[in-house]
Amino acid sequence: MALASSCARHGVSPRVSSSRATLVHGRASAPWDAPPAVRRAISAANRIQGKPYKWGGGHARLNDWGYDCSGATSYVLRNAGLIQGQMPSRGFLRYGRRGHGDWITVCAQNGHVFLLIAGLRFDTQGKYRQDGPRWRAYPRSTRGYVLRHPPGL
Repeated sequence: MALASSCARHGVSPRVSSSRATLVHGRASAPWDAPPAVRRAISAANRIQGKPYKWGGGHARLNDWGYDCSGATSYVLRNAGLIQGQMPSRGFLRYGRRGHGDWITVCAQNGHVFLLIAGLRFDTQGKYRQDGPRWRAYPRSTRGYVLRHPPGL
């Protein structure tokens, strides 16, 4: 617990000893072998997880009271140093490189985008509704989505 508290104070994600991030009480911890950009992405997602869904949220202001799907995705990738500015969901259709990434995958379609980071899903849509950015323990089909990833990740 001391490690998690210390990491939270310093804005970094604690690391765990596996190649997959772990999820405890809604917060993710990076695997020990995660690259720095992945650790920064997980830390950024942890900062906004639990905020409400807000259409257009995260676009006009970096630190907003709520986020939509593309605002949350932009926030995470921007704080990881992987994009500049923010993009609408359709903008992610051409982001980075094609295909599933080793560490980060952007799942985009016109109208929605979500992230797979170190094996966990970060999404604004729950099982039945939009409820804001959250780590999701259950999988989601990527059928109908274009998969992209940051170069090298």
